[in-house]
Amino acid sequence: MSGDTMTQERSPLAAGAGRIAELAGKRAADAEQQRRLSPDVVRAVLQAGFAAHFVPVAHGGRAATFAELVEPVAVLGEACSSTAWYASLTASLGRMAAYLPDEGQAELWSAGPDALIVGALMPLGRAERTAGGWHVSGTWPFVSVVDHSDWALVCAMAGQEPWFFAVPRQAYGIVDSWYPMGMRGTGSNTLVLDGVFVPDARACTRAAIAAGLGPGAEAICHTVPMRAVNGLAFALPMLGAARGAAAVWTSWIAAKLAGPTGQNAISSQDRVLYEHTLARSTGEIDAAQLLLERVAAVADAGGVTGELVGRGARDCALAAELLTAATDRLFASAGTRAQAEDSPLQRFWRDVHAAASHIGLQFGPGATLYAGELLRRSNDG
Repeated sequence: MSGDTMTQERSPLAAGAGRIAELAGKRAADAEQQRRLSPDVVRAVLQAGFAAHFVPVAHGGRAATFAELVEPVAVLGEACSSTAWYASLTASLGRMAAYLPDEGQAELWSAGPDALIVGALMPLGRAERTAGGWHVSGTWPFVSVVDHSDWALVCAMAGQEPWFFAVPRQAYGIVDSWYPMGMRGTGSNTLVLDGVFVPDARACTRAAIAAGLGPGAEAICHTVPMRAVNGLAFALPMLGAARGAAAVWTSWIAAKLAGPTGQNAISSQDRVLYEHTLARSTGEIDAAQLLLERVAAVADAGGVTGELVGRGARDCALAAELLTAATDRLFASAGTRAQAEDSPLQRFWRDVHAAASHIGLQFGPGATLYAGELLRRSNDG
């Protein structure tokens, strides 16, 4: 048995993923229609420990590994991409909140490590210094699962420097603004703050998170530079969605190939086309998974260099491209049936494209960072 397999078996996330996936799959159509996840799915993800995954041990969390997150998020994504997106991001936001001062961390997790923290990562707000803290205002669109949140971590400009500020649910308003093509169930509505006071204990610089400089950080997961792992949070739900698309496509085509013989039988040429489509698409999905598993393993090993930061960003973006290509091929070859409104294949296809458009999965920035490190090393040598 491999070390990775043993890690997955020990992971509490892996233990609950199948059960949550079954529930989320039943609720997926409703989540699309309502444009938000159902409360029972939200609770199930929290109860399984996704929010607590990276929370410091001192506050009841596990401060666990990135590798333990890969398969459970993918399993959720095979049933409902929006549920996987939520589970992945709530884990990621718990890790980011660990960069707040100790007093602020204690406040966020005073009721336990399962607080649902959402995030607004672009510096679209402004923060003004005041006695003991800041007054923060701003409007942040696309905040996933914000309707179910306990806390939000928002980014705002404090002078010329971006800072993150943790604000409790009662401090922010929510505008119903989420009408997307894909990932409809994520409920990524708009968060609004208007001059809310945030004490110093609930603020930290974006630079600290970017560099992996948590206060008194002991766990490896709190010392990893943000760009080395940021793409994982968005690519892992895509991995699950692509695997879900492949499963639906395979069941359809297997039934088709086992159909009538004689005049109405599938031609040998069509059979070969289907076989090649399946082999190439699943190969791309497997390749993407291997890339993402390597990103997680490198982060878990610690001591991530600038070159590995760049490679991690590149690998996540490249994995997203592979997953999009695989899902496109499956969708295009499935026929008109795939385009039906109640078809899970078209939902997976839309969700993959919606996720792939995220700024954290664009190939250019990661490619530039990684290539620059390689070229610099070559010149130094």
